Amino acid sequence: MNTRIPNQVRYLHRLVSVSDESCLRNLRMNRNAFGRLCYLLEYSGGVSSPKHLTVPEQVAIFLSVLAHHKKNCVVKHDFVRSRRTISKHFHRVLNAVVKMYEVFLARPTPITEDCMDPRWQWFKGCSGALDGTYIRVRVPGHEQGWYRTRKGQVAVNVLGVCDPNMQFIYVLTGWEGSAADNSVLRDAVHREGGLRVPTGNYYLCDNGYANAEGFLTPYRGVQYHLREWDRGLGGPQNREELFNLKHSSARNVIERTFGLLKVRGILRNPSFYPIKVQHRIILACCLLHNFLRKEIPDDPLESEVPSQNDNGTECETEYVSTIESNQV
Repeated sequence: MNTRIPNQVRYLHRLVSVSDESCLRNLRMNRNAFGRLCYLLEYSGGVSSPKHLTVPEQVAIFLSVLAHHKKNCVVKHDFVRSRRTISKHFHRVLNAVVKMYEVFLARPTPITEDCMDPRWQWFKGCSGALDGTYIRVRVPGHEQGWYRTRKGQVAVNVLGVCDPNMQFIYVLTGWEGSAADNSVLRDAVHREGGLRVPTGNYYLCDNGYANAEGFLTPYRGVQYHLREWDRGLGGPQNREELFNLKHSSARNVIERTFGLLKVRGILRNPSFYPIKVQHRIILACCLLHNFLRKEIPDDPLESEVPSQNDNGTECETEYVSTIESNQV
């Protein structure tokens, strides 16, 4: 007896089950990671299986949108589902990922006395690095002034804090691109459930931030960025330059983290969704980034990261570059 396989099943099979290479290309993760994510979202995130629509298909719909920045009218043809079904289950999975915020975020672990990592062994008690980055968004014309950055792009100002393993410890979205960056950090520190820095621990920040308890900046007026050390000027000539070189080498982890986050798909360009949904998408992408750092330690997408590296290559990602001094 010839049993007809539904088009939806065939398409999902092509996305996920052919090979790890095709799964990575289609959904930005391998088959094992996809299966693990489906399990977590079903049993911890509350994603259920309505009639004729499995959890893997719902998750694949969500990841397909994130990976390729497709509109619902395109995705509905791919999955042979109605536009309403695509929208409903995209938001269902999005909400489930955001709901698992505490599960996916990394826990800060200060550098110990016996650390052997050449980048971090100089910073005992440090839990990682923080910085701000602009992510472009789409908003109505009458609201664009609030979101316009110094370079004229319409974007949100996202604060990210990561550990030495390129996993986010804290993420704050929701601030417009025109917002003063000290306001973003103040909000992160003072809001309920915000960024907490235990006494004696700290994060590395660039020289736009004020040097304060919990936040360690480099020496001002001294050569700092990695690309500056690659211009044939020789090595550090004094203790201030040596400190700045070590600081920059370690703090560069947040730039590489933002770079990897942005090569995964939808964050490369402004989203088609309302701004409140765009904020949730940004947060979900950060959480999924952490999930993938654990599930795929040797992520092939790292080769596509356009961030500054130890050889001084210029970063193509736009980062917050001027931050008013604050007393946080």
